[in-house]
Amino acid sequence: MWKEFKAFAMKGNIMDLAIGVIIGGAFGKIVTSLVNDILTPILGLLLGGLDFSAMSFTYGETVIKYGAFLQTVIDFFIVAFSIFFVIKALSRFRRKEDKKEEKREVPAPSNEERLLSEIRDLLKQEREQRDTP
Repeated sequence: MWKEFKAFAMKGNIMDLAIGVIIGGAFGKIVTSLVNDILTPILGLLLGGLDFSAMSFTYGETVIKYGAFLQTVIDFFIVAFSIFFVIKALSRFRRKEDKKEEKREVPAPSNEERLLSEIRDLLKQEREQRDTP
């Protein structure tokens, strides 16, 4: 059972997933800091210091904090928008790198391709000789 678990845990996909989760957690901290420390204060300035988190109403003894919910929804959209732009920028950079690699990589023709090219050229030459009066 231990050998099976070890084989499962050491498969490439599991390790890639673990690395992705760790990097995702670190990236999540960066995005949270971006939202909390930069974007939310700017948004607060634009909205005149409006803070949704303090909004609530009381029904009997129950306090319904709808403002905290609205603030969480707004934070979600800011985070999603930020991640969208970061991923879009990374994708643009990756496409540029892929294009550079495509331009660099021009594989030499294989033996079969060379042979087929020679046959094509001979057939073309033979056809031209027949068609010439």
